[in-house]
Amino acid sequence: MKIRYLLLHAYGMGGTIRTVFTQANALAAAGHDVRVVSVVRRADKPYFTLDPRVRLTALDDRRAGAGRVPPRPGRGAGRLRARRAARLAARPPRWVPPGESGYGAFDRGLERKLVSYLAQLTDGVLVTTRPALNLLSARFATGGVVRVAQEHMNLGVHQDDVRAAIARWYPRVEAISVLTHRDQDDYRVAAPGARVERIPNAVHSLKQKPSTCAGRIAVAAGRLRPQKGFDLLIPAFAEVAGEFPDWQLRIYGEGDRRKQLRKLIEKHHLYNQVFLMGKTDQLDEELSKASFYVLSSRAEGLPMVMIEAMAHAVPVVSFDCPTGPADVLTHGTDGLLVPPGDVGGLAGAMRRLMADEALRARMGDAALATVQGYAPEVIGRRWSELFEELLAGRRGR
Repeated sequence: MKIRYLLLHAYGMGGTIRTVFTQANALAAAGHDVRVVSVVRRADKPYFTLDPRVRLTALDDRRAGAGRVPPRPGRGAGRLRARRAARLAARPPRWVPPGESGYGAFDRGLERKLVSYLAQLTDGVLVTTRPALNLLSARFATGGVVRVAQEHMNLGVHQDDVRAAIARWYPRVEAISVLTHRDQDDYRVAAPGARVERIPNAVHSLKQKPSTCAGRIAVAAGRLRPQKGFDLLIPAFAEVAGEFPDWQLRIYGEGDRRKQLRKLIEKHHLYNQVFLMGKTDQLDEELSKASFYVLSSRAEGLPMVMIEAMAHAVPVVSFDCPTGPADVLTHGTDGLLVPPGDVGGLAGAMRRLMADEALRARMGDAALATVQGYAPEVIGRRWSELFEELLAGRRGR
């Protein structure tokens, strides 16, 4: 079975890229012909590991000096092409809604390359991985390829113009895949008549070093942006920091709110307990040191770092935000859920785990049991079954 994954930038380090690579690796290991196509390329090597059996290509190589062919002597064709490309690059995309979070990465020239690529696909399965790519696939990949539109965020975070485009175009693809039960319900309402399947993301590996849960470290991770709610987490930790002066909160990630979060740490005098660790390529090792993981997000798709933490036998404290945490966690068994935005509730849940090592260990064991259902081979089989069913349906028609 031929399977193509289309990513905006497969060489980056985002959560969607990691989960798509995990899918691609699992399907390649199962014997399928798997290809990852990056719309743009800005790096020499991908950040995440890709199985050597997976072919990686790019539509628009934007590395310095890449793809530049000098014009032949005496000809101005090269200069004309360059001027035309510059004009197209200066124009906004035509079909990508401005409310799409990746809108700034697209221009008219890049959009045309994408449309041309999509129009020539005639077989196999095409999996697109964000609204802009899903919408373009619905409109232009009409030559016989089976189209699966992946949604990695819940419907509520999309802007009105994106939601209107979803309602119009998503019913044209063969299937929409979402991460949670609530997403499944919401997208069925938003795109009447569309087939909506729930398949969660897989952890990249279950062969992880387990935590003893005996340390004095709480871990959070994600981009330093409002969505992740670290501005709520820090005041919550401040409520318990005095009771547990030997505990640390380590927050991994980078983003445009770093200065604001640093000021919040200073405001609550947490210089010796709360640390903005920056980004790391050793997050698995850091999670193995944690005694619990904290998810303070205002909204999620499916919080993969939380699930990765559970693969280290680490229990979780989380806001019951839309969507995702409640699809994974069982309150009181493998973690603690508190109402969204409830800073006091978050502090209380952290206090409960910080005060009880036996409870942390018991919940950590339960977390490890829960996460077995997110193994790459388990989720990979679900994808393979869906693709085979869709292909059989296409052949039948």
